[in-house]
Amino acid sequence: MLFERITSEGLAHHSYILGDRGSAVVIDPRLDCDVYVDIASKNGMRITDILETHRNEDYVTGSVELSALTGASVWHADPELDYQYGAPAREGQVWKIGSWQIEAISAPGHTLGSMAYVLKDPAGVPHAVFTGDVIFAGDVGRVDLLGMDRAEELAGMLYESIFQRILSLGDGVLLCPAHGAGSVCGSAITDRPWTTVGMERLHNPKLRVGSRAEFVKSVAVELERPPYFRRMEELNLKGHRFKRHAVPPLSPAEVGEALDECVILDTRSEVAYGGAHIPASQFIWTDGLSALAGWFLSYDMPLILVGDEIDRATRILVRMGYDEISGYLSGGMLAWHMAGLESSSVRTVTVQELCRHLDQGGQAWILDVRSDEEVSEVSITGAHHIHVTQLPRRMDEVPRERAVYIFCGSGMRSMVAASFLKRHGWNSIAVVLGGLAGWKSVTCPVVRQV
Repeated sequence: MLFERITSEGLAHHSYILGDRGSAVVIDPRLDCDVYVDIASKNGMRITDILETHRNEDYVTGSVELSALTGASVWHADPELDYQYGAPAREGQVWKIGSWQIEAISAPGHTLGSMAYVLKDPAGVPHAVFTGDVIFAGDVGRVDLLGMDRAEELAGMLYESIFQRILSLGDGVLLCPAHGAGSVCGSAITDRPWTTVGMERLHNPKLRVGSRAEFVKSVAVELERPPYFRRMEELNLKGHRFKRHAVPPLSPAEVGEALDECVILDTRSEVAYGGAHIPASQFIWTDGLSALAGWFLSYDMPLILVGDEIDRATRILVRMGYDEISGYLSGGMLAWHMAGLESSSVRTVTVQELCRHLDQGGQAWILDVRSDEEVSEVSITGAHHIHVTQLPRRMDEVPRERAVYIFCGSGMRSMVAASFLKRHGWNSIAVVLGGLAGWKSVTCPVVRQV
């Protein structure tokens, strides 16, 4: 039997292809979906059905695109939503895959109509369960997406789905979620590469509760909701097609002419960006795109990329619905400078330099853009905390007339914040390179929580 998991880097998204005796099924496909066609073809199989566990919020689903490529039928969850493609999966519905079968079981909680799919062997014994965002390795699905006024209701549904339906399948059943560690769909997903129902029963903190009420209390919490989630919800109701076009190289002159109509996205290292970049460009390093692009980029203007991994950056952006990419700067910043065009820079200081500056009586307004969890463990006395994802709606809290030193754990997120503030008129900015390990200021000491 064919059983393969496809992980989309950055988004920590898992999709699956299952096949036997010439037919195959795909669960929760991504938008750039040639990978499933290739796998099926290599194994002499035809994709007949595409199953969705729920309407996804963090990436563009590839169901419509994959159906167009293969002719496969699409079955979606959340039947109360106004899908413009496919048909709703029903509780108890069965799909045959050779001598194996997949059965749909209702698993509401993360969304009102979430579905899980149980893979059964030829003897009818459950072999694996595909849980979508109902349960992950080390965590469970968030229940705040319909608003906190319904969070406890959904948490109660999630409890029933997990404890009465998923866990009852048996400890030896392979548990296959739609996301791994790093996803914004859970706050504490672990990096266990594979897990089982039994492992989650024993090791998942959210499942080690004494009662339904305790579970609801621990799960019904509000998490950060990236603005781009709304866009994903819209696209995943309509059904989105993959725009198959190469991102063209652009000369420095062509990029210069497009500055008023495009957003320049620079995905190089924070040091390279700080040294020289196109004025008014937004910095987000390639590995940070999936976590931060949705907070700092809109869908209203096309993108032009600057960086060394254009193909990789493009793949990540397209999976988040950013498929209006006009091109990339051919030759990079070297070509830009050789064309005689203006560049900007961001002042950088080491953490040791800032500490010496403070201890010698220098003035500094420190902006700490780390997460709440990071700050709760170790904080800097006198620093002003605004998580990097909250900066777009709280930037007016940052003074324009004072020298602002931006701090995070390394300098990467600080440079994201610095580029955003510079785009919006802040000029006296410095990024602090290095983390807390080098912080030794006497006047602004760090405070470690025990």
